[in-house]
Amino acid sequence: MSRDHQETSMTTLNEGAVTAALKDVQDPELGKSLLDLRMIDQILVSGGDSVTVKIDLPTYAYPKRERLTAAVRSALSAKLPAVKTVNVEFSVKTKGKDTGGSLGLRVKNVIAVGSGKGGVGKSTIAASIAYGLHLLGAKVGLLDADVYGPSIPHMMGVNQRPAIEEKTAPNGQKVNRIQPIEKDGLKIMSMGFLVPPEQAVVWRGPMLHQALTQFLKDTEWGELDYLIIDMPPGTGDVSLTLSQLLGLAGAVVVCTPQQVALLDAVKAISMFRTVKIPVLGIVENMSGEIFGRGGAQRKAAEMGLPFLGEVPIDGALCVNGDQGRIVDNFAENSPARAALLHICEQVAMQVVRELASGPAMPTLEIL
Repeated sequence: MSRDHQETSMTTLNEGAVTAALKDVQDPELGKSLLDLRMIDQILVSGGDSVTVKIDLPTYAYPKRERLTAAVRSALSAKLPAVKTVNVEFSVKTKGKDTGGSLGLRVKNVIAVGSGKGGVGKSTIAASIAYGLHLLGAKVGLLDADVYGPSIPHMMGVNQRPAIEEKTAPNGQKVNRIQPIEKDGLKIMSMGFLVPPEQAVVWRGPMLHQALTQFLKDTEWGELDYLIIDMPPGTGDVSLTLSQLLGLAGAVVVCTPQQVALLDAVKAISMFRTVKIPVLGIVENMSGEIFGRGGAQRKAAEMGLPFLGEVPIDGALCVNGDQGRIVDNFAENSPARAALLHICEQVAMQVVRELASGPAMPTLEIL
């Protein structure tokens, strides 16, 4: 028996010994040690041979927790032979950076979902990411910033005006607060709640800026883990306004597989990069026989961006959106459920990777 092994065998089983044994265990998703990531919340030793390790996950969407359990058990078994029983317990503390600034938002992560052109299913993906993250346990809001063509109310099956309630601000002043519409556990705000479906919104940039500021600042969002913003297609005023108002955790770009859609997606990516918003990755929607498959994945690799997943073309997704039943895409028997949950996991984990890769989120500025 080597001297090192003899010393390990004789180590008193306590919190310090367990911590030392876990110092080299890396998170399989983030590639950094659990200690560096501050994911170990508590270590309990009982009975002389039983250890409980309590781990804080950075998001409810953390995938394949069993791999982390196996890594912890393997390390303790190898380095502390006295340990006979290892229990790994998980809780969630969503990582993020409160980025509401002067708007006063209490939101840990603001995520924009955009595209370079219309007709690629951007709103469907935005609503699905919001609902999927909620389904996984997070507190989520969904803001429809597609002012000219708000489709979220229809997709979510809600058609009512939000209530206005008078509140007392911290400074004692009375202020009016917009109560977001709640549906399927999501807090939702949209221009579609304020104008008739057949009425066009004919506004110039300053009016859009004022409306979006009000949606963000005056809406009673409460504390959220994620606020998903359904952006209008293209690279116009709304995108610039949001980049000025908020520190976004990142942007998801949605496109279909064919080349003409990818050309416009590249423009959207360029726009986000120009205003210093991290691009979390690309989602390929409507993947399959009609439009082909794999174009977005190849483009993501070409541009050095994560590929967040693909959603196969399926008539049920269209029907559910038309009937205001996005929730049905996550039913146990839905062919889209696994693909959509995978995308939600990848989006959330990419946000965590962005946070873990640097000292802080970037400061946004208009160049």
